[in-house]
Amino acid sequence: MKYSKLIAPIIITIILVFILMGYCTLFLFIPEIPRFVRMILLVIFGGLTCVSFYNLYERIKEIESGEEDDLSKY
Repeated sequence: MKYSKLIAPIIITIILVFILMGYCTLFLFIPEIPRFVRMILLVIFGGLTCVSFYNLYERIKEIESGEEDDLSKY
């Protein structure tokens, strides 16, 4: 397996998740925001985190199967 090609997607995903968690905690601790809006923001940031992990999973599958360059098909 090509581990050197996995480093960048993993690092980018980790950075993105930390940024999303930072925004989530920031919005949770602002007292002026209503509880309902906080819960909606929590669901949105949780969904974005799940989507980024799924995207990482799909990218790892692409790299393992040898399809690193999708543009060459077209």
